[in-house]
Amino acid sequence: METIKYEVRNGVFWVTLNRPEIHNAFNDQMIGELRQALKIAREQSPRVLVLTGEGKSFSAGADLNWMKRMKDFSYEENYRDSLELGHLLYEIYTFPAPTIALVNGHAFGGGVGLIAATDFAISVKNAKFGLTEVTLGLVPAVISPYLLKRMGERNLKELCLTGRRITAEEALKYGLLNEISDDIYRRGEELIRELKKASPNAQKVCKELVRNIYEMPLDGALRYTSEVIAKIRVSEEGQEGMNAFFEKRRPGWQE
Repeated sequence: METIKYEVRNGVFWVTLNRPEIHNAFNDQMIGELRQALKIAREQSPRVLVLTGEGKSFSAGADLNWMKRMKDFSYEENYRDSLELGHLLYEIYTFPAPTIALVNGHAFGGGVGLIAATDFAISVKNAKFGLTEVTLGLVPAVISPYLLKRMGERNLKELCLTGRRITAEEALKYGLLNEISDDIYRRGEELIRELKKASPNAQKVCKELVRNIYEMPLDGALRYTSEVIAKIRVSEEGQEGMNAFFEKRRPGWQE
């Protein structure tokens, strides 16, 4: 692959945006390669998926040369092009294992969307963030569902209507980030070790549970959540986890 790197280390699938000379700005090629890497990752069933960037920036958003080409696209071409990014974000958001964004630097536009689609986001202190689309007469449309889930309506409106840039401290306050760290990779490894203590199947079901109940009415959630816990209690890992607890030993999935 030309725009990204990926590798598997100790059951963790690492994906690195690899266009540091242009601040990891993405284009249709990078979107396609990220989707290809995610497909490979799903086939390998890693315990954790990590997304980070090479160089000083996480992602500056859309590549300017790509934007120049899109400017002259028809509506139908723009629609097909945007769907690819939409599929990528959805595939990150619905990835079965926990996902972590280790934000190594600035993130703008679609780069912020990549962060919002992950489960955990840990950033360096000096990173800046922004949804600057409105200053170009555009909107953060495709990334907006994930930003709304992450940040809430009030915070999202504040950032996308003004287009202003914010610090990592502000991004933490707005809910985009989970943590700020002096050493994101050390902190990432600590989080990975913590995540590996849990049942992989339980984590997968937890992610599905949160997605499904987000907008579910309480009467529907009552039956659905009861079915979820009943199924997982009788599952192989559910039984192993409870037996290990009562037998005062580590469950089989822990290293």
